Amino acid sequence: MLLNLDTSWLLMTVATVAVFGFFFGTALDAIMRDDGFGSTGNTLLFTLGFFVAVMVANEHGISLRDLKLAIAWGLGGAFAFISTMAFIKAGLARW
Repeated sequence: MLLNLDTSWLLMTVATVAVFGFFFGTALDAIMRDDGFGSTGNTLLFTLGFFVAVMVANEHGISLRDLKLAIAWGLGGAFAFISTMAFIKAGLARW
């Protein structure tokens, strides 16, 4: 799905996800404080998690032609990735 987009649509997709990622990243930074990764770090993790989840869904043959399903997969992957990274960071801090 993502690999079939032309350059302008791909850039718009990345920019849109990054803007929403910055919104969520700033909110998570206010909530998590020192346990988080900062606004920029949360944004990068959110964006990476979103696109990795969409690519994984495509690799497993899940059709994401419906935009609602694609957004659900992306958001789920993004929050799962941020949560996993936060657990790893907390585990390493307590080690």
